[in-house]
Amino acid sequence: MTTVTVSKPKITLAMLMCGIVSAACVGAASAATPTDRTLSVAVQYDPQSISTQDGAKNLYRRLVRAAADVCPADSSSPHLISPAVRECREQSVARAVFKINNPSLVAVYNTSSKHG
Repeated sequence: MTTVTVSKPKITLAMLMCGIVSAACVGAASAATPTDRTLSVAVQYDPQSISTQDGAKNLYRRLVRAAADVCPADSSSPHLISPAVRECREQSVARAVFKINNPSLVAVYNTSSKHG
């Protein structure tokens, strides 16, 4: 078994606003302040299982669920996902996929991220 950590990006309010207003600032949105706490969830997987399309899809779904855990929606309106939460989740999944670095998983990620 191998483990990948899905973690919440550390984002300052100014960086968050910049990221929402301009796509050019997305790279800077991961800058952190020393007082930020990083939430994370460990996702275990068998590297052999992601050699198949179904296995890669399964792991991708698990990474998406883990990102939802570390980047929760506002408790006052849990069915409405703010742009900031959506960005947090997207960055968390992207970082996990990048860390795993598996062609099948990257293909699932590329297909899924284009269609929401």
